[in-house]
Amino acid sequence: MPTTTVTAVLIATWNVNSLRARMPRVEQWLTENGPDVLCMQETKLANDKFPVAEMAALGYESAHFGQGQWNGVAILSRVGLDAVLPNFAPGVEQDTEARIITATCGGVRISSVYVPNGRELDHEHYRYKLSWMKRLRQHLDTDTSASADAVVMGDFNIAPQDRDVWDASMFAGATHVSQAERDVLAEVCGFGLTDTFRRFHDEEKLFSWWDYRGGGFHKGHGMRIDLILATESVARRSVSSSIDRNARKGEKPSDHAPVLLEIGAP
Repeated sequence: MPTTTVTAVLIATWNVNSLRARMPRVEQWLTENGPDVLCMQETKLANDKFPVAEMAALGYESAHFGQGQWNGVAILSRVGLDAVLPNFAPGVEQDTEARIITATCGGVRISSVYVPNGRELDHEHYRYKLSWMKRLRQHLDTDTSASADAVVMGDFNIAPQDRDVWDASMFAGATHVSQAERDVLAEVCGFGLTDTFRRFHDEEKLFSWWDYRGGGFHKGHGMRIDLILATESVARRSVSSSIDRNARKGEKPSDHAPVLLEIGAP
């Protein structure tokens, strides 16, 4: 279906941590909140297992880039879904894992990203994470104009500042807060992207992820690692942003909560 230009949209990102396990909660959340676009990460599904018909019944076109029991990213849209691009843009070294998918929805170029975790600072996966972020910047330079309406959102596995973790001293020498990770995030933002949540919230300890272990959610031991980054043409139209903590409650939740951004008319 051709993309339709719309005047106002509600977009969201959510690491669902297995769509198969979380499908009833995702269906309920979509029905109750009605985002125009939802980017999902960690679907943990092969492409032929993605619930296309179920999403269509809820009014959403869908695009999915999966690899079975690991990773997997998707975009759901009810404002059009065009020029779908799984993986990085042509000319950028392709990734062996399903961690990025891009499409145009309602005139906005949107990427759903699941940045590698990094594991430990001396781990090969950490070097992979830094390389991946550099390729994300190359992808943007290749696929998108900085003057265009564009959004990159998803699970970045990087807390942009110390105020985005529950206790910075507990993360000394760990991933998610290292200077190298924050530097490559800054390189990506240097494309012309703004952390839209911070346009509306300056407080500390506003998180989008809490560990399942040790009652992290109830103790407030979390991190803000799920981000919606937007070009200035989108950011200046932003009306509000929020984290839906309620989606982290109840039975069998994901360890992440959805992050939402309302974008007004041009």
